[in-house]
Amino acid sequence: LVDRQRRFIDPAYLDELRGIADGASLPMDLIAAANIFPEFFHCSGVAIRGKTTVGGQLLHARVLDYMTHAGLQDEAVVMAVARDGAIRFVNVSYAGFIGSVTGMNESKVAIGEMGGRGEGLWDGTPMSFLLRGALESSRSTEAVLQYMRGRPRTCEYYYVVSDGKDHSCAGIKATPDIFEVVPPGGSHPQLPDPVEDAVLLSSDARYKELVRRVRAAYGQIDEERLIGILDRPVSMKSNLHNVIFAPERLTLRVANASRKGPACRETYHRYTWDELFKDAP
Repeated sequence: LVDRQRRFIDPAYLDELRGIADGASLPMDLIAAANIFPEFFHCSGVAIRGKTTVGGQLLHARVLDYMTHAGLQDEAVVMAVARDGAIRFVNVSYAGFIGSVTGMNESKVAIGEMGGRGEGLWDGTPMSFLLRGALESSRSTEAVLQYMRGRPRTCEYYYVVSDGKDHSCAGIKATPDIFEVVPPGGSHPQLPDPVEDAVLLSSDARYKELVRRVRAAYGQIDEERLIGILDRPVSMKSNLHNVIFAPERLTLRVANASRKGPACRETYHRYTWDELFKDAP
């Protein structure tokens, strides 16, 4: 898999991987494989605004349901990433993992990913590097759509994108051959129960419960209420991390799983942009 995808990975990202491998005295291919492991697994995403929220604010939530039994939560890191020639971004990630599955950049653009099917369709940019590339180069929701649409993609992934500057947001379904965009309040065969001023992505019973909770709190949702909306069963037992972005304020709240329970039942820690980047160039 590493050999199949190497030509699709930005050389700058390969340099970072070599630096990690050298610093850890580990083989480069092992570090590279650890950074594209999401390609083997196939969460929920929410962007709400306008009539849905208190004061019409934009809130963007991301539920990551990965394998908590592997202990990745022990290596959880919130990274402030500043690289020459790229837009700075916050990466909610894990030690040694330089791609992104959850992030927000200094242009107030946030993105979260949800896995689908398509295992084996790996001749494209690994999802975590596609998402990082979008964060490092895109200053609007539309720019993210153009970036992702124009690059070779893998497997089947779903994304929620938002922009705190104009409160735009969108859901995306992406495979190597398909790129579908769902606007707030828009319907889709997989999302049959749309809510005005909301992008709600999940599956099966969790989607139905997410819609029910958003409707029940409609017009009264702030960060605290959104934390409650993300609780079980919207988050699964395997809930590795949850993040609530307030893109217009450039703040985020992050909860990571413990060895005893899912992220949704743990404390959410708040981060501000100035705190994270105070020592960054």
